[in-house]
Amino acid sequence: MATEFAISRFAVPFMGQSGWAMFCDCDVLFLKDPVKLLDLLDPSYAIMAVKHQQRESEAVKMDGQTQTFYRRKNWSSVVLWNLDHPANKRLTNEMLNTWPGRDLHAFKWLEDHEIGELPLAWNYLVGASASELDPADVSLAHYTLGGPWFAGWSGTTQWDELWSREESILRAFEEQAVQIPG
Repeated sequence: MATEFAISRFAVPFMGQSGWAMFCDCDVLFLKDPVKLLDLLDPSYAIMAVKHQQRESEAVKMDGQTQTFYRRKNWSSVVLWNLDHPANKRLTNEMLNTWPGRDLHAFKWLEDHEIGELPLAWNYLVGASASELDPADVSLAHYTLGGPWFAGWSGTTQWDELWSREESILRAFEEQAVQIPG
């Protein structure tokens, strides 16, 4: 696990009672209403995720960490968890606390037929997805290689501009909220 945060996604089945829950990495930007994901839910699956095809072109991750390759790479960055599915009961606290990260990220406790597929638009890996999508078709942009929040970031893509614009809107909202008496 590159960070302590990385393991938190696998605690979701232990925190929820029933129904569906969503986990997404913190370096994502929703471009469409996540409520639209409800139309894609299929209770026959334990989880649903974008099934990215692994590319072994990068040796280093966004923050200088060594890139590790494993089965189902990047699938765990946006996950819809079916908390009622019996296959998720196979994940135990012991596994959560002892398995190496690559086994958790590969959903080693699940069989292929227990994993449903979401469209690429719901976890588009900015600068890393194997197929390019028109930005208008992207529902969730995942800045898995980094972005303008890093000091010295040299990216100048439309995706960086989008992130920066959304950050400006958020900062302006925060400033207004601070000025409201009460």
